Amino acid sequence: METQISIMTTIRKRLLPAACITAALIVTVVSCASTDKPAKDTLSTNAKAEAKILSVLEEMSNDRRYAMWNITQEEGRLLWVLTAAAGAKHVVEIGTSNGYSALWFCLALRTTGGKLTTHEIDPYRISMARKNFKNVGVSHLVTIVEGDAHKTVTRLKEPIDILFIDADKAGYFNYLKKLLPLVRPGGLILAHNTIDLASEMQDYLKAVTNNPDLETIFLHKDAGGISVTLKKRR
Repeated sequence: METQISIMTTIRKRLLPAACITAALIVTVVSCASTDKPAKDTLSTNAKAEAKILSVLEEMSNDRRYAMWNITQEEGRLLWVLTAAAGAKHVVEIGTSNGYSALWFCLALRTTGGKLTTHEIDPYRISMARKNFKNVGVSHLVTIVEGDAHKTVTRLKEPIDILFIDADKAGYFNYLKKLLPLVRPGGLILAHNTIDLASEMQDYLKAVTNNPDLETIFLHKDAGGISVTLKKRR
């Protein structure tokens, strides 16, 4: 009980408004952007592709058929901004569900030249995700791995820029233990439901807050909560 109280005290100390973090990241992205003006045709094509994905995401948010414990729209935009700011080339997601969070990643991966490897155990949800990816033309950016992610993640060999965990809460620590070595220095580990379901992932929360090689903040304290963990460069 004392350990849990200690962890939650640490979490409260680290809680920051998501808007502040997002704003800072946007400034970083803008300041690092190229001064070259893109061709009008390219800009138009990118804008149309982006608008199509955002339209589908809006539809999914408002359709009860897609209510599968997905992240919120604000949390999705956070994933988009973080991925773009990191210039991520390889994102790994644990818990595809119907592809909602994956589409937010794809908004950034379209422009970073990156790819998403996403793991899901439920065939029905995989079929829904495949349809959504095809519908907005991002299937080429996504590799879906079907099966128990505790086993399938061991096949991963490539460096990871961003790891996003949104699956069985009791399994978060196991995913972290297996994949942390692959996360590049300067890479990010994101985890969903770290506020509302914190009691189910105490070992994970202890690991990301007590490891001196990691720096963690907690966002969206009024919702499910997302932890953002930086793997420090040494």
